[in-house]
Amino acid sequence: MSGQPGVDVTLSTSSVYPLGPAAAFQLAKKLGFDGIEVMIFSDPTTQDAIQLTRLVEEHGLPIHSIHAPTLLVTQRVYGNSPWDKVDRSIELAHDLDADVVVLHPPFRWQKEYASSFAEGVAHREETTGITLAVENMYPWRAGRHVQAYLPGWDPVPQPYEHVTLDLSHSATARSDVLAMQADLGGRLAHVHLADGSGSVKDEHLVPGRGKQPCAEFLRRLGPAGYTGDVVVEVGTRRFKPEGREAALRESLEFARTHLAEGLPPA
Repeated sequence: MSGQPGVDVTLSTSSVYPLGPAAAFQLAKKLGFDGIEVMIFSDPTTQDAIQLTRLVEEHGLPIHSIHAPTLLVTQRVYGNSPWDKVDRSIELAHDLDADVVVLHPPFRWQKEYASSFAEGVAHREETTGITLAVENMYPWRAGRHVQAYLPGWDPVPQPYEHVTLDLSHSATARSDVLAMQADLGGRLAHVHLADGSGSVKDEHLVPGRGKQPCAEFLRRLGPAGYTGDVVVEVGTRRFKPEGREAALRESLEFARTHLAEGLPPA
């Protein structure tokens, strides 16, 4: 059951990496998540609507969202054309009845893609009916800040109609995620719940184990009229099986507890 009306807490398949989607579905079902976000990787199952549909049917859990392969580590997934990556992700979302595709802003070396990015996102939303929620990223720091994304890592000042806020990314960027949340208002369409200490690494800690105001962020969603998903996207790569399950259970309970705290008293 959701933490509040209209807000589902779902599990990203990246939260069980290097295990595959089958493991994500099994754990999500066992722990009581409301659905799944599929991160498209080189793993063929993440790209295959037939195999993913079988997992949906087997576990009785819907796929709510698709994360396009627009990461550095997925540059070769779905070919080299960035728009092909986006379009094929939209097709997969349609096939799976998912209504959101998450994507990162262009890298600075993708200048042609970046020059038409905002317009291309808006056009695809209008013609496909799929929400394209552009995710906040962060400057790369190696002694100095490097502008790694065009038109920028911060989606707030950009003309995107729909935005994903990732609280691990806001920690790495050392940005005020509560201010971003307020500034976005109704443009906030999707949330990646994780935590971070503010180091140069994108840590994706279990919420509550870092320095981000995760609890307050969740409590503000209800009063703001938020109706999107809260997606648990934490790193468990180095965890033993029992530790992974405990971390995901803790993340789910954290999300539901603080979402409920934002509701008016019965």
